[in-house]
Amino acid sequence: MSIAYWIIAGLLALFYVYSGLMKVARSRDQLRPMMAWVDRIPLPVVRALGVVEVLGAIGLLLPPLTGIASWLAPAAAMGFVLLQIGAVAVHLTGEDRQITLNVGLIATAAVTFWLATGL
Repeated sequence: MSIAYWIIAGLLALFYVYSGLMKVARSRDQLRPMMAWVDRIPLPVVRALGVVEVLGAIGLLLPPLTGIASWLAPAAAMGFVLLQIGAVAVHLTGEDRQITLNVGLIATAAVTFWLATGL
């Protein structure tokens, strides 16, 4: 098991668990200061994105830990790449055009995918 995978996947999973739980648990008013796009997306979709983020984080860590369905780790990493590509599109079509974090998450998820294929 690659130490680099565990460090990068662990940090990525930590980010997505935090972000996902915020989207699931907080109101639109509480999310707005951090995520200006929430006013343009229906709240059930925001909640669903939060659930997807938490499940993806679990998919990065649990399969390699257990050795069961280890193909899920690269699938989760690729899912995060696709999720962030969609996020870039949402940001660019709205008023807030801040995509630096999204580009960084795409790069991190891509590296995680590459490392996961070697598990």
